[in-house]
Amino acid sequence: MKNHACLLAGTILGLLLTALPSLAQSTYESYTFTTLAGNAGYGSADGTGNAARFFHPSSVAVDRSGNVYVADSSNHTIRIVTPPGVVTTLAGLAGTPGSADGTGSAARFRNPSGVAVDSTGNVYVADTGNHTIRSVTPAGGVTTLAGLAGSVGSADGTGSVARFAQPFGVACDAAGNVYAADGLNHTIRKVTPAGVVTTLAGLAGYGGSADGTGSTARFFSPYGVAVDSGDNVYVADTANHTIRKVTPAGEVMTLAGLAGSPGGADGTGSAARFTVPYGVAVDGADNVYVGDTANATIRKVTPAGVVTTLAGLAGSFGSVDATGSAARFGFPSGVAADSAGNVYVADKSNHTIRKMTPAGAVT
Repeated sequence: MKNHACLLAGTILGLLLTALPSLAQSTYESYTFTTLAGNAGYGSADGTGNAARFFHPSSVAVDRSGNVYVADSSNHTIRIVTPPGVVTTLAGLAGTPGSADGTGSAARFRNPSGVAVDSTGNVYVADTGNHTIRSVTPAGGVTTLAGLAGSVGSADGTGSVARFAQPFGVACDAAGNVYAADGLNHTIRKVTPAGVVTTLAGLAGYGGSADGTGSTARFFSPYGVAVDSGDNVYVADTANHTIRKVTPAGEVMTLAGLAGSPGGADGTGSAARFTVPYGVAVDGADNVYVGDTANATIRKVTPAGVVTTLAGLAGSFGSVDATGSAARFGFPSGVAADSAGNVYVADKSNHTIRKMTPAGAVT
Protein backbone atom coordinates (compact mmCIF):
# COMPACT_ATOMS: atom_id res chain seq x y z
CA MET A 1 0.00 0.00 0.00
CA LYS A 2 2.80 2.42 0.91
CA ASN A 3 4.60 1.66 -2.36
CA HIS A 4 1.44 2.41 -4.34
CA ALA A 5 1.05 5.75 -2.56
CA CYS A 6 4.68 6.68 -3.16
CA LEU A 7 4.38 5.73 -6.83
CA LEU A 8 1.40 7.99 -7.38
CA ALA A 9 2.90 10.83 -5.33
CA GLY A 10 6.09 10.60 -7.35
CA THR A 11 4.15 10.64 -10.61
CA ILE A 12 2.20 13.74 -9.66
CA LEU A 13 5.28 15.52 -8.28
CA GLY A 14 7.05 14.87 -11.56
CA LEU A 15 4.09 16.28 -13.47
CA LEU A 16 4.16 19.38 -11.28
CA LEU A 17 7.85 20.03 -11.81
CA THR A 18 7.76 19.56 -15.58
CA ALA A 19 4.58 21.54 -16.07
CA LEU A 20 5.24 24.73 -14.12
CA PRO A 21 7.45 26.45 -16.73
CA SER A 22 4.76 26.11 -19.39
CA LEU A 23 1.95 27.94 -17.58
CA ALA A 24 0.05 30.52 -19.62
CA GLN A 25 -1.89 33.71 -18.95
CA SER A 26 -5.66 33.42 -18.54
CA THR A 27 -8.81 35.51 -18.66
CA TYR A 28 -11.07 35.95 -15.62
CA GLU A 29 -14.71 36.02 -14.63
CA SER A 30 -15.83 37.96 -11.56
CA TYR A 31 -15.70 35.80 -8.42
CA THR A 32 -14.51 36.66 -4.91
CA PHE A 33 -12.87 34.25 -2.44
CA THR A 34 -12.95 34.17 1.34
CA THR A 35 -11.69 31.62 3.87
CA LEU A 36 -14.66 29.83 5.40
CA ALA A 37 -12.72 27.77 7.94
CA GLY A 38 -9.20 26.88 8.94
CA ASN A 39 -5.92 28.72 9.05
CA ALA A 40 -2.62 28.36 7.22
CA GLY A 41 -1.34 26.21 10.09
CA TYR A 42 -2.26 22.53 10.16
CA GLY A 43 -3.77 20.56 13.00
CA SER A 44 -7.11 19.17 14.13
CA ALA A 45 -9.46 21.40 16.07
CA ASP A 46 -13.18 21.94 15.91
CA GLY A 47 -14.25 25.55 16.17
CA THR A 48 -15.44 28.52 14.17
CA GLY A 49 -13.67 30.09 11.21
CA ASN A 50 -9.92 30.47 11.64
CA ALA A 51 -10.04 28.82 15.07
CA ALA A 52 -10.67 25.47 13.37
CA ARG A 53 -7.80 23.37 12.05
CA PHE A 54 -7.47 20.90 9.18
CA PHE A 55 -4.56 18.80 7.94
CA HIS A 56 -4.40 18.46 4.16
CA PRO A 57 -8.13 18.60 3.36
CA SER A 58 -8.50 16.92 -0.03
CA SER A 59 -12.16 17.03 -0.99
CA VAL A 60 -15.38 18.89 -0.25
CA ALA A 61 -19.09 18.34 -0.85
CA VAL A 62 -22.02 20.62 -0.07
CA ASP A 63 -25.59 19.72 0.88
CA ARG A 64 -28.85 21.56 0.22
CA SER A 65 -28.54 23.51 3.46
CA GLY A 66 -25.08 24.79 2.62
CA ASN A 67 -23.20 22.53 4.99
CA VAL A 68 -19.79 21.57 3.62
CA TYR A 69 -18.37 18.08 4.19
CA VAL A 70 -14.60 17.69 4.17
CA ALA A 71 -12.32 14.71 3.67
CA ASP A 72 -9.62 15.81 6.12
CA SER A 73 -7.05 13.43 4.70
CA SER A 74 -4.04 13.63 6.99
CA ASN A 75 -6.28 13.76 10.06
CA HIS A 76 -8.09 10.61 8.84
CA THR A 77 -11.45 12.23 9.59
CA ILE A 78 -14.63 13.54 7.98
CA ARG A 79 -15.55 17.07 9.04
CA ILE A 80 -18.61 19.32 8.64
CA VAL A 81 -18.51 23.10 8.16
CA THR A 82 -21.79 24.99 8.62
CA PRO A 83 -22.57 28.12 6.56
CA PRO A 84 -21.32 30.40 9.41
CA GLY A 85 -18.04 28.43 9.47
CA VAL A 86 -18.60 26.24 12.53
CA VAL A 87 -16.50 23.08 12.18
CA THR A 88 -17.27 19.73 13.83
CA THR A 89 -15.93 16.22 13.31
CA LEU A 90 -18.55 13.83 11.93
CA ALA A 91 -16.54 10.59 11.99
CA GLY A 92 -13.06 9.28 12.63
CA LEU A 93 -10.42 10.20 15.20
CA ALA A 94 -7.67 12.67 14.33
CA GLY A 95 -4.21 11.14 14.18
CA THR A 96 -5.56 7.60 14.40
CA PRO A 97 -5.66 5.89 11.00
CA GLY A 98 -7.24 2.48 10.56
CA SER A 99 -10.29 0.75 9.22
CA ALA A 100 -13.23 0.29 11.54
CA ASP A 101 -16.93 0.72 11.10
CA GLY A 102 -18.67 2.43 13.98
CA THR A 103 -20.17 5.74 15.05
CA GLY A 104 -18.35 9.04 15.31
CA SER A 105 -14.88 8.80 16.85
CA ALA A 106 -15.14 4.99 17.05
CA ALA A 107 -14.87 4.77 13.26
CA ARG A 108 -11.52 4.75 11.50
CA PHE A 109 -10.35 5.93 8.06
CA ARG A 110 -6.96 5.98 6.39
CA ASN A 111 -6.18 9.07 4.31
CA PRO A 112 -9.70 9.62 2.94
CA SER A 113 -9.44 11.66 -0.26
CA GLY A 114 -12.98 11.91 -1.62
CA VAL A 115 -16.34 12.87 -0.16
CA ALA A 116 -19.87 13.21 -1.53
CA VAL A 117 -23.28 13.82 0.03
CA ASP A 118 -26.73 12.75 -1.14
CA SER A 119 -30.10 14.48 -0.82
CA THR A 120 -30.84 12.82 2.54
CA GLY A 121 -27.53 13.77 4.12
CA ASN A 122 -25.74 10.46 3.78
CA VAL A 123 -22.04 10.95 3.09
CA TYR A 124 -19.89 8.73 0.88
CA VAL A 125 -16.14 8.53 1.33
CA ALA A 126 -13.31 7.34 -0.87
CA ASP A 127 -11.20 5.80 1.89
CA THR A 128 -8.08 5.89 -0.22
CA GLY A 129 -5.54 4.25 2.04
CA ASN A 130 -7.94 1.41 2.84
CA HIS A 131 -8.98 0.92 -0.83
CA THR A 132 -12.65 1.04 0.16
CA ILE A 133 -15.83 3.07 -0.30
CA ARG A 134 -17.50 4.01 2.98
CA SER A 135 -20.92 5.38 3.90
CA VAL A 136 -21.61 7.77 6.79
CA THR A 137 -25.10 8.54 8.09
CA PRO A 138 -26.06 12.04 9.30
CA ALA A 139 -25.57 10.71 12.84
CA GLY A 140 -22.01 9.65 12.05
CA GLY A 141 -22.61 5.92 11.64
CA VAL A 142 -19.92 4.51 9.36
CA THR A 143 -20.22 1.33 7.29
CA THR A 144 -18.13 -0.08 4.46
CA LEU A 145 -20.13 -0.10 1.24
CA ALA A 146 -17.61 -1.83 -1.02
CA GLY A 147 -14.04 -3.11 -1.05
CA LEU A 148 -11.92 -4.81 1.60
CA ALA A 149 -9.53 -2.81 3.74
CA GLY A 150 -5.90 -3.47 2.86
CA SER A 151 -6.76 -5.54 -0.22
CA VAL A 152 -5.74 -3.93 -3.51
CA GLY A 153 -7.21 -5.05 -6.81
CA SER A 154 -9.72 -4.28 -9.54
CA ALA A 155 -12.42 -6.92 -9.20
CA ASP A 156 -16.07 -6.10 -9.77
CA GLY A 157 -18.50 -7.69 -7.34
CA THR A 158 -20.65 -7.01 -4.31
CA GLY A 159 -19.45 -5.50 -1.05
CA SER A 160 -16.19 -6.93 0.24
CA VAL A 161 -15.75 -9.07 -2.89
CA ALA A 162 -15.02 -5.95 -4.94
CA ARG A 163 -11.55 -4.46 -5.04
CA PHE A 164 -10.17 -0.95 -5.58
CA ALA A 165 -6.68 0.50 -5.83
CA GLN A 166 -6.53 3.90 -4.18
CA PRO A 167 -9.97 5.31 -5.00
CA PHE A 168 -9.75 9.09 -4.88
CA GLY A 169 -12.87 11.06 -5.79
CA VAL A 170 -16.48 10.01 -5.27
CA ALA A 171 -19.82 11.43 -6.43
CA CYS A 172 -23.41 10.24 -6.14
CA ASP A 173 -26.47 10.49 -8.36
CA ALA A 174 -30.13 11.00 -7.44
CA ALA A 175 -30.73 7.24 -7.28
CA GLY A 176 -28.01 6.73 -4.68
CA ASN A 177 -25.40 5.23 -6.98
CA VAL A 178 -21.83 6.19 -6.12
CA TYR A 179 -19.15 6.78 -8.75
CA ALA A 180 -15.48 6.48 -7.87
CA ALA A 181 -12.28 7.50 -9.61
CA ASP A 182 -10.19 4.39 -9.02
CA GLY A 183 -6.81 6.07 -9.32
CA LEU A 184 -4.23 3.31 -9.58
CA ASN A 185 -6.58 1.19 -11.69
CA HIS A 186 -7.12 4.11 -14.13
CA THR A 187 -10.85 3.39 -14.16
CA ILE A 188 -14.23 4.87 -13.23
CA ARG A 189 -16.30 2.55 -11.07
CA LYS A 190 -19.99 2.52 -10.16
CA VAL A 191 -21.35 1.29 -6.82
CA THR A 192 -25.08 0.71 -6.37
CA PRO A 193 -26.84 1.34 -3.03
CA ALA A 194 -26.62 -2.44 -2.47
CA GLY A 195 -22.84 -2.32 -2.87
CA VAL A 196 -22.68 -3.91 -6.32
CA VAL A 197 -19.53 -2.64 -8.06
CA THR A 198 -19.06 -2.47 -11.83
CA THR A 199 -16.50 -0.74 -14.02
CA LEU A 200 -18.14 2.02 -16.04
CA ALA A 201 -15.15 3.03 -18.14
CA GLY A 202 -11.44 2.35 -18.52
CA LEU A 203 -9.45 -0.86 -18.22
CA ALA A 204 -7.70 -1.75 -14.97
CA GLY A 205 -3.94 -1.54 -15.19
CA TYR A 206 -3.92 0.31 -18.50
CA GLY A 207 -3.23 4.00 -18.07
CA GLY A 208 -3.43 6.20 -21.14
CA SER A 209 -5.69 8.62 -22.93
CA ALA A 210 -8.33 7.39 -25.35
CA ASP A 211 -11.95 8.32 -25.90
CA GLY A 212 -14.27 5.38 -26.45
CA THR A 213 -16.87 3.24 -24.73
CA GLY A 214 -16.35 1.17 -21.61
CA SER A 215 -13.08 -0.74 -21.51
CA THR A 216 -11.84 0.82 -24.77
CA ALA A 217 -11.48 4.21 -23.04
CA ARG A 218 -8.32 5.11 -21.17
CA PHE A 219 -7.59 7.36 -18.18
CA PHE A 220 -4.34 8.16 -16.38
CA SER A 221 -4.62 8.43 -12.59
CA PRO A 222 -8.11 10.00 -12.48
CA TYR A 223 -8.75 11.85 -9.23
CA GLY A 224 -12.03 13.79 -9.05
CA VAL A 225 -15.53 12.90 -10.26
CA ALA A 226 -18.86 14.74 -10.37
CA VAL A 227 -22.33 13.79 -11.65
CA ASP A 228 -24.89 15.98 -13.42
CA SER A 229 -28.70 15.66 -13.44
CA GLY A 230 -28.51 13.38 -16.48
CA ASP A 231 -26.12 11.00 -14.68
CA ASN A 232 -23.20 12.00 -16.86
CA VAL A 233 -19.94 11.67 -14.93
CA TYR A 234 -17.22 14.32 -15.21
CA VAL A 235 -13.67 13.26 -14.47
CA ALA A 236 -10.53 15.16 -13.54
CA ASP A 237 -8.13 12.99 -15.53
CA THR A 238 -5.21 14.17 -13.47
CA ALA A 239 -2.10 12.81 -15.15
CA ASN A 240 -3.55 13.51 -18.61
CA HIS A 241 -4.25 17.16 -17.65
CA THR A 242 -7.77 16.90 -19.09
CA ILE A 243 -11.44 17.00 -18.12
CA ARG A 244 -13.41 14.03 -19.40
CA LYS A 245 -17.12 13.23 -19.64
CA VAL A 246 -18.63 9.75 -19.30
CA THR A 247 -22.24 9.08 -20.32
CA PRO A 248 -24.44 6.60 -18.41
CA ALA A 249 -23.67 4.10 -21.20
CA GLY A 250 -19.95 4.42 -20.52
CA GLU A 251 -19.07 6.50 -23.57
CA VAL A 252 -16.04 8.66 -22.79
CA MET A 253 -15.17 11.95 -24.48
CA THR A 254 -12.64 14.67 -23.69
CA LEU A 255 -14.45 17.88 -22.77
CA ALA A 256 -11.42 20.16 -22.39
CA GLY A 257 -7.65 20.07 -22.35
CA LEU A 258 -5.14 18.08 -24.37
CA ALA A 259 -3.64 14.86 -23.04
CA GLY A 260 0.04 15.18 -22.26
CA SER A 261 0.02 18.97 -22.68
CA PRO A 262 -0.05 20.78 -19.32
CA GLY A 263 -0.48 24.53 -19.10
CA GLY A 264 -2.82 27.27 -17.92
CA ALA A 265 -4.47 28.62 -21.08
CA ASP A 266 -8.16 29.41 -21.32
CA GLY A 267 -9.90 28.42 -24.53
CA THR A 268 -12.32 25.90 -26.01
CA GLY A 269 -11.88 22.14 -25.95
CA SER A 270 -8.36 20.99 -26.78
CA ALA A 271 -7.13 24.60 -26.98
CA ALA A 272 -7.48 24.92 -23.20
CA ARG A 273 -4.82 23.67 -20.83
CA PHE A 274 -4.82 22.32 -17.27
CA THR A 275 -1.98 21.17 -15.04
CA VAL A 276 -2.67 18.25 -12.72
CA PRO A 277 -6.38 18.96 -12.13
CA TYR A 278 -7.62 17.21 -8.99
CA GLY A 279 -11.21 18.18 -8.24
CA VAL A 280 -14.36 18.65 -10.31
CA ALA A 281 -17.89 19.80 -9.45
CA VAL A 282 -20.93 20.46 -11.60
CA ASP A 283 -23.76 23.00 -11.18
CA GLY A 284 -27.41 22.91 -12.25
CA ALA A 285 -26.56 24.29 -15.68
CA ASP A 286 -23.94 21.55 -16.22
CA ASN A 287 -21.02 23.93 -15.89
CA VAL A 288 -17.99 22.12 -14.50
CA TYR A 289 -15.70 23.69 -11.89
CA VAL A 290 -12.13 22.45 -11.66
CA GLY A 291 -9.51 22.60 -8.95
CA ASP A 292 -6.56 23.08 -11.30
CA THR A 293 -4.12 22.06 -8.65
CA ALA A 294 -0.65 22.66 -10.07
CA ASN A 295 -1.79 25.94 -11.62
CA ALA A 296 -3.18 27.06 -8.23
CA THR A 297 -6.36 28.22 -9.97
CA ILE A 298 -10.08 27.52 -10.09
CA ARG A 299 -11.42 27.00 -13.60
CA LYS A 300 -14.86 26.78 -15.18
CA VAL A 301 -15.81 24.63 -18.17
CA THR A 302 -19.14 25.22 -19.94
CA PRO A 303 -21.10 22.34 -21.53
CA ALA A 304 -19.60 23.46 -24.86
CA GLY A 305 -16.08 23.03 -23.47
CA VAL A 306 -15.27 26.74 -23.08
CA VAL A 307 -12.72 27.14 -20.28
CA THR A 308 -12.25 30.30 -18.21
CA THR A 309 -10.29 31.02 -15.03
CA LEU A 310 -12.40 32.14 -12.07
CA ALA A 311 -9.73 32.78 -9.45
CA GLY A 312 -6.02 32.56 -8.83
CA LEU A 313 -3.06 33.18 -11.12
CA ALA A 314 -1.42 30.26 -12.89
CA GLY A 315 1.83 29.34 -11.18
CA SER A 316 1.39 31.83 -8.31
CA PHE A 317 0.93 30.04 -5.00
CA GLY A 318 -0.06 31.56 -1.66
CA SER A 319 -3.06 32.24 0.55
CA VAL A 320 -4.89 35.45 -0.29
CA ASP A 321 -8.61 36.19 -0.12
CA ALA A 322 -9.45 38.48 -3.02
CA THR A 323 -11.22 38.74 -6.34
CA GLY A 324 -10.28 36.91 -9.54
CA SER A 325 -6.57 36.82 -10.35
CA ALA A 326 -5.66 38.56 -7.07
CA ALA A 327 -6.72 35.49 -5.05
CA ARG A 328 -4.07 32.92 -4.19
CA PHE A 329 -4.23 29.23 -3.37
CA GLY A 330 -1.68 26.77 -2.08
CA PHE A 331 -2.82 23.52 -3.62
CA PRO A 332 -6.54 23.73 -4.54
CA SER A 333 -7.79 20.18 -4.62
CA GLY A 334 -11.47 19.30 -4.19
CA VAL A 335 -14.26 21.62 -5.29
CA ALA A 336 -18.03 21.70 -4.73
CA ALA A 337 -20.81 23.96 -6.07
CA ASP A 338 -24.13 24.90 -4.45
CA SER A 339 -27.42 26.01 -5.98
CA ALA A 340 -26.66 29.69 -5.32
CA GLY A 341 -23.57 29.61 -7.52
CA ASN A 342 -21.05 29.51 -4.69
CA VAL A 343 -18.01 27.28 -5.12
CA TYR A 344 -16.15 25.69 -2.20
CA VAL A 345 -12.51 24.67 -2.37
CA ALA A 346 -10.34 22.37 -0.28
CA ASP A 347 -7.09 24.36 -0.29
CA LYS A 348 -4.95 21.41 0.63
CA SER A 349 -1.52 22.84 1.42
CA ASN A 350 -3.04 25.88 3.15
CA HIS A 351 -5.15 23.56 5.33
CA THR A 352 -8.23 25.70 4.72
CA ILE A 353 -11.71 25.58 3.23
CA ARG A 354 -12.31 28.50 0.88
CA LYS A 355 -15.56 29.89 -0.50
CA MET A 356 -15.94 31.59 -3.84
CA THR A 357 -18.95 33.82 -4.42
CA PRO A 358 -20.16 35.24 -7.74
CA ALA A 359 -18.95 38.83 -8.15
CA GLY A 360 -15.32 37.98 -7.80
CA ALA A 361 -14.47 37.66 -4.11
CA VAL A 362 -12.76 34.69 -2.43
CA THR A 363 -13.54 34.12 1.24
